[in-house]
Formats: sequence, structure tokens, C-alpha cells
Amino acid sequence: MSLSQSEADHLIAVEKRFVDDTPLVVTGSAIDASRALISDDGREGCVLDVWRGSFNLSKYKLQLRGREVVPLVRVDVDGAPHINPDNTRVPAPHIHLYREGFDDEWAYPLSNYPFRDSSDIVKTLEDFAEFCHIQALLAIR
Repeated sequence: MSLSQSEADHLIAVEKRFVDDTPLVVTGSAIDASRALISDDGREGCVLDVWRGSFNLSKYKLQLRGREVVPLVRVDVDGAPHINPDNTRVPAPHIHLYREGFDDEWAYPLSNYPFRDSSDIVKTLEDFAEFCHIQALLAIR
């Protein structure tokens, strides 16, 4: 499923809340969690994905998906560099932003965006939630 750029921008910008209020545990060990989000007007559904491997705990990904399957925003920390469609190399940490016709194939240095400290998954998740307009962030630890 592809979206127009205006549809993707709308899904990122719309105020979203978690469908349930189960705490999200991101510290300590590996995690592979997905949480449903709903827009304040109830018309749009999104998903927040949080992944961290068990071998290298400093490597993690945060992702916002729209319409359940379309990657809109993804932050990759301590992973491999990304090669953009124009062959530019972007080291980690980086952020992928939906681009019409390319989905999430374009990445940009995370330092160009308002993220405080990518070595701290909790701070990065808080910044990611703000960037993606996710309100009432769950209790995270």
C-alpha cells in the first residue's frame, strides 16, 4: 500500500493516543513490541513498534506505521549505515521518513532532528513520540 505525501504527512502530524494503557518496558533486555494508536478524532489508526535485540542492547529501532502497514517514521540506533536511493551513505543513528514513491527508503542523520540522546532509549522514545505527535506516552521504563 502506498500513500500520497500529503496522506503520510497527515498521519505523522495528527495527534495520536495509545489504544490501551499497558506500560511499555524498554529498559533491561530485548524487546519486540507493537502498540496500536488511534487519532484523537478516531479516524486514523497507526502502530508504534519498538525493537531491541538481545545480543547488542544499544541497537534499537522505533517505528511509526500508518494504516497498520506503511512505515512513516523509523529511527535506527547503533545499526548499519543506510544507503539512500541516490547512493549517499548515512551512518547510524539515522531517521527514515516516508517519501512518496520511495516509502521509507530515504534516511537522514538523526542529529538533524530534535532528538536529545540516542544512547538513551527512554529519552529517544519520548522524543520520537513528540516528533510523531503521540500524546499521553505510556508509562515507560
